[in-house]
Amino acid sequence: MKKLLFQKFIQHNIKIFSAIIFSISSIVWILQSINFLDFVTEDGHGFKIYFYYTMLNFPKIIHQILPFVFFISLFYQIVRYEENNQLLVYWIHGVKKIELINIIIIYSILLALAQIILGGYISPKFQDKARSFIRNSNMDFFPSIVRPGKFVDAVQGLTIFIEKENEIGFYENIFLKDDFASNKGEIKSQIIFAKKAKLINTKENRYFKLFDGKLININNKKVDTFEFKSIDFDLSKFDTKTTTFPKIKEVNTIILMRCIIYEHRNELQKFIDKEYLTCNKDGIFEVRQEILKRFVSPIYIILIALTVCMLILKSKENKEYAFIKNLLFIITIFVIIISEISIRYSTSSGI
Repeated sequence: MKKLLFQKFIQHNIKIFSAIIFSISSIVWILQSINFLDFVTEDGHGFKIYFYYTMLNFPKIIHQILPFVFFISLFYQIVRYEENNQLLVYWIHGVKKIELINIIIIYSILLALAQIILGGYISPKFQDKARSFIRNSNMDFFPSIVRPGKFVDAVQGLTIFIEKENEIGFYENIFLKDDFASNKGEIKSQIIFAKKAKLINTKENRYFKLFDGKLININNKKVDTFEFKSIDFDLSKFDTKTTTFPKIKEVNTIILMRCIIYEHRNELQKFIDKEYLTCNKDGIFEVRQEILKRFVSPIYIILIALTVCMLILKSKENKEYAFIKNLLFIITIFVIIISEISIRYSTSSGI
């Protein structure tokens, strides 16, 4: 009978936990998705890239809110069981309070392990995959960022201004400024004015067809100018300004651990994985902080469970029950806040 009661308790918590985490993460995901619309409207990526990027960020959201959701679900369940006399059924059937607490602790340990797997492998893997879509994007929604009457600088090294677009799809009075580095590392500029232009944007080609204009080349204060009737301005060489280098949250845990190992050996200069992480003295604190988030922060889930379980020790008939309930709620919120602050403090202190 005890085993059945324990199973029912855990199953009920899983249902509450799942409902809350799905609801909150969906709301957060929708809000983030709205912010990510800049990938399309400002940076020129297609809706396919936008969809993949937003979907692959979902595990990160779950990882961030999981401890808080666990606290809410467990606190709500124990309070509800006590107020509905459901805990009394456990005591009548011979279940000791310490036995129920032990089951909850074991459950929290399993959840902490799941949090470690989620934060240490699944979330970084999904986020890196999302970033890879940005890296491999070919700006397939380029026409969406070309807007008449607005300066556009969504692509690196290029500024575009168009006065207006006529009825047949031609742009009128277009200005282009192309800043680029020469083979010697010198910065050169190319400025183009054209009366008309047509944007050619296909899988094979992406360029402006420019008509009746003037081209100005600026190189070390030397200016060359010539007029043209028709030229093609290649757009395929330009990249988005969206960050393509992986953020620390997207880096594989093994790479982060290797960085810390090299740091302890004073051999940071030998770290060679520059594609995903620049491991140096300036960034080592950030690496440590991320490692702590992935492997130490989940331990607070167990501490949350221990704190909330103190509710079981007091009955609702006790005069101090309401006070203790409110106090434990505040303490647990404080524990969650401390779990975030302690990680930042430990890394900044050089631990």
